[in-house]
Amino acid sequence: MKYFASIAAVSAFALLTGCASQNVSQPTLPLGGEVKTGLKADVKVGETISGESSVNILFNVFKLGGDTQFADGVTYGGSEGGFALGLDPVASAKSAAAYKAVKASGADVIVAPRYEVNVQDYFVYKTVSVKVTGNKGTVTSIR
Repeated sequence: MKYFASIAAVSAFALLTGCASQNVSQPTLPLGGEVKTGLKADVKVGETISGESSVNILFNVFKLGGDTQFADGVTYGGSEGGFALGLDPVASAKSAAAYKAVKASGADVIVAPRYEVNVQDYFVYKTVSVKVTGNKGTVTSIR
C-alpha cells in the first residue's frame, strides 16, 4: 500500500509542478526605414512577357516541390498568409513566376505586373498557382 501511495504522491507532485511561461510586453513604436537615392533610371518598355509557378502545401505546413529560383528585392504580399512554416506560399510563387518571366525574356524589370493567383484547397493539401503578365522593361541608362 505504501508503494501505491508513494507513486500517487510522486505523480501528483509531477502533475502539480511544471513549466510556466510569462510574457511581459513593453509598448513599442513601429520602426520605419526609408532609403532615398538620387538615381533615376530610363526604362525602355517592350513586348508582353509572362511567367508561371506553383507550389504544393501539405497540412498547411510542408512545402512539396515548387521552384528553387526566385526574384529578390521585392515584397510580394499574398492573400494566404503565414503558413508553411512562416513562409507565405503565395509570395514565393509570385517571386518564382516573376523570376521566370524576367529570365526567359531577358528583361531587367517587369513593367505593370499583373498576378493571377489560383488556390486549390483540399483541406489537408493545397495547391497555389500564380501567373504573372506584364511588359518587358529594359534599363537603358541610370543617372
